[in-house]
Amino acid sequence: MSLASFLLAAVLIMTPSEAGPPDPVVAVEQGVLVGRTDGAVTSFKGIPYAAPPVGSLRWRAPRRPAPWTRPRDAGQVGAICVQPPSGGDPGVGPLPMSEDCLTLNVWAPAERTGPLPVMVWIHGGGLNNGSGTAALYDGTNLAKRGVVVVTVNYRLGRLGFFDHPALAAERTPGEPGGNYGMMDIVAALEWVRDNAAAFGGDPGNVTVFGESAGAAAVTRLMISPGARGLFDRAVVQSGLGRDSGVPLDRPSAIGGPSLQDRGAAFARTVDATTAAGLRAVPAEALLRPAPNFYGGDNLVIDGQLVSEDVEAAFAAGREAPVPLIIGTNSAEFWWIRPSEISPYGAIDDALTSRERVDLYAAYGGEDGYRAHVVSDLAFNEPARHLARLHARNGHPTWLYRFDVIPDSNPEPSGGATHASERPYVFDNLHTVGRPMAERDERAADAMAGYWTTFAARGNPNADGRAVWPEFGAQRDRLLEFTNDGPVAGPIPFAERLDLIEAYYARVR
Repeated sequence: MSLASFLLAAVLIMTPSEAGPPDPVVAVEQGVLVGRTDGAVTSFKGIPYAAPPVGSLRWRAPRRPAPWTRPRDAGQVGAICVQPPSGGDPGVGPLPMSEDCLTLNVWAPAERTGPLPVMVWIHGGGLNNGSGTAALYDGTNLAKRGVVVVTVNYRLGRLGFFDHPALAAERTPGEPGGNYGMMDIVAALEWVRDNAAAFGGDPGNVTVFGESAGAAAVTRLMISPGARGLFDRAVVQSGLGRDSGVPLDRPSAIGGPSLQDRGAAFARTVDATTAAGLRAVPAEALLRPAPNFYGGDNLVIDGQLVSEDVEAAFAAGREAPVPLIIGTNSAEFWWIRPSEISPYGAIDDALTSRERVDLYAAYGGEDGYRAHVVSDLAFNEPARHLARLHARNGHPTWLYRFDVIPDSNPEPSGGATHASERPYVFDNLHTVGRPMAERDERAADAMAGYWTTFAARGNPNADGRAVWPEFGAQRDRLLEFTNDGPVAGPIPFAERLDLIEAYYARVR
């Protein structure tokens, strides 16, 4: 039977003629998928890009998915990966929850001519929460702009970022370990490379974009030899930049136990001492206590996929030479104070008295310092720093600041809080759950437009919108998304960031 005849038979099997227009059908490497059409966009959901990482495959690198022989229904999203309760984050999709969660979702224009840019979304959530299945990340409205959108689930928490001496002992020479969530993301990009054309996508024009921990994953993709060539552009939304990872078998650069030592300490709490014993631990028991993202539990230097910290790689010019959009929000962690006992609260602990006095003055006093310094230390200065390094290394770079605050925002944040840009990027304001104004619609149209134009051209600029200055050509100028529209200008509060840059230079 020819491929065309097989696809026609698949349509007739899955969608009786009396049910209306046939559902869309594509053939990928593993078999035939039957999706859905919603107006001008087709979608295919719950597609396995790797074998279920269960049983003996828990804490193993992802394996290729098994083929299927009959047409596979791709009308529903798959299970989210095992994670603790989300606390209301709209970036977490619907239950069920399962270790069998390595799926992705695809949206594409129903009518297209020629290969289209592909945008692969890496969700945030501290590498402990989140999924590519959330309504917030529905790719329909981006796909209407002429791109193929892919969202990905990857292993989280101790199922995704964990090692133990017993697990290390059973690995064969050269077998990767510890950084399983990142391995999953690379496997998903390999699947996109091999199958994007089936959906009308161009495997030679792939943009990876992510937010928070997902953006930190993007910067790690940029420094990973295993990911080189799997993407052509990158977008980093609130993705840290000066954070330190923890190696598998030695302390991190800033101190603290290795990943294997951390794993051994946790294993004692569940009475597991062998690899088989660890794999027998119920998945839910691995959630307590929650691993710490910024404290090093989940940011892993495994020696193969990721061999160094992001800042060091960018400083040495070892990052992927791809066009980059990078930026932050105006009030990222407005609720975290530097006096808190947490990894974020500790990042100013090495300040000298002189440095602290100068920073207090730059922030207009102690209250201003306490309100904004954690955001600047963790996000704003590191984003500027990576932008400077990438531009210095000769690569096209665009920096942004997001400062759109809806009138209906209930938070006393004084700006745009962490993750609040997501519904604007996806043009999915209807998922926010509160009234949004016409100005928010314009902001969403602008952000989605810049992002999809960047995916298509490697440059976010197009006729009819504010010109976004390229960072290498116009140093320290950015595009600020405001309630009155996008505005190009100098980096706000640069004097604060200069003091923080000097602090980092001294302590590192």
